[in-house]
Amino acid sequence: MRRNVLAAGAALALVAGFAAVSSEASAAHNATGLQMRLASATRVAHEHRGTGYWLVSSTGAVSHFGSAKFYGSMAGRHLKAPIIGIVATADDRGYWLVAKDGGVFSFGDATFQGSLGDKTLTEPIVGMASSSGVQGGTAGPQGVRGRAGARGATGPRGAVGARGPIGLAGATGAIGPAGATGAIGPAGEKGAIGPDGAKGATGAVGPEGATGAVGPKGATGAVGATGVTGATGAKGATGTSGTSEFAEFFALMPPDNAATVAAGTAVSFPQDGPADGSGLISRLNANQFVLSDIGTYNVSFAVSVTEAGQLELTLNGAALAYTVIGRATGTSEIVGESLVTTTTVNSFLSVLNPAGESTALTITPLAGGTHPVGASLVIQQLG
Repeated sequence: MRRNVLAAGAALALVAGFAAVSSEASAAHNATGLQMRLASATRVAHEHRGTGYWLVSSTGAVSHFGSAKFYGSMAGRHLKAPIIGIVATADDRGYWLVAKDGGVFSFGDATFQGSLGDKTLTEPIVGMASSSGVQGGTAGPQGVRGRAGARGATGPRGAVGARGPIGLAGATGAIGPAGATGAIGPAGEKGAIGPDGAKGATGAVGPEGATGAVGPKGATGAVGATGVTGATGAKGATGTSGTSEFAEFFALMPPDNAATVAAGTAVSFPQDGPADGSGLISRLNANQFVLSDIGTYNVSFAVSVTEAGQLELTLNGAALAYTVIGRATGTSEIVGESLVTTTTVNSFLSVLNPAGESTALTITPLAGGTHPVGASLVIQQLG
């Protein structure tokens, strides 16, 4: 059969609900005997040269099967009307999607020729056809109808659907009229006499009588003799020295504490200040300090911090909740002073940004001027 290739450009036709055809390309308007491919109601398009096909959902999602390739879709994009059809191009390298309102979307090598998406329709669009096929001659005779295949086996029965929700309770009926009042029953028997009541409260105390007259003063007695002076007691033992162990540790910003102090991390005091010289209060490293003796210590610290935050003391890694000092606003120092009692020798102490806080603390450099600012930690053993 002789076929002539259509020389004009591809054109699209949209079919409205009452079977009228709207054409968007004048090149195909006068073509006769034009082979048109109409999108089916199941929204499926077959390849012309391969063995694959495409399915499109009402949301514009495109699924491809067999040798059909994926060229894009409208899935996840806003549609003013649902997609009702898909038509492949003649070379199977693209396709058009058509919406119920006449909107047309092209993908792959499909060319956009226009749409009815911005037009007012009297009927919704129900189909779409492409003129990108070939112009045929006289159609051949209809082939002999093939033999019907055997009937397939009946599929299994579907599962019973879930039970629907219980309906709303009906409205409460109106309250009926009150019944007539019944007759008064006979009087009951006289009850037994109850026990005696509790004794009443004691009455108020009467007024106090008048004070009697003061008697005359007695005569002064004679002075007694002076007693014998007692012996001088023995001299007591010399008391212990009044000095105690102490040490100061400090940091200068800059250069110390250049990094922010994260939650759960200790402030560094890497430099040594005055100390008693006994070495009983010493440093383990830049942020841990050793308390050699068992006893009670007075611990004070002062640190300039840029953010609102808190500091606390830890002993042997355990937070001392009663030592937490904080500042909600402003730029002043966080200053704390607490008594800390050790129960083991060589306990170690730190000043910590409490664990669980959301803010890392900046130890403020050059706070209030141009000189490095100090942060100090002073530890003194009592007794």
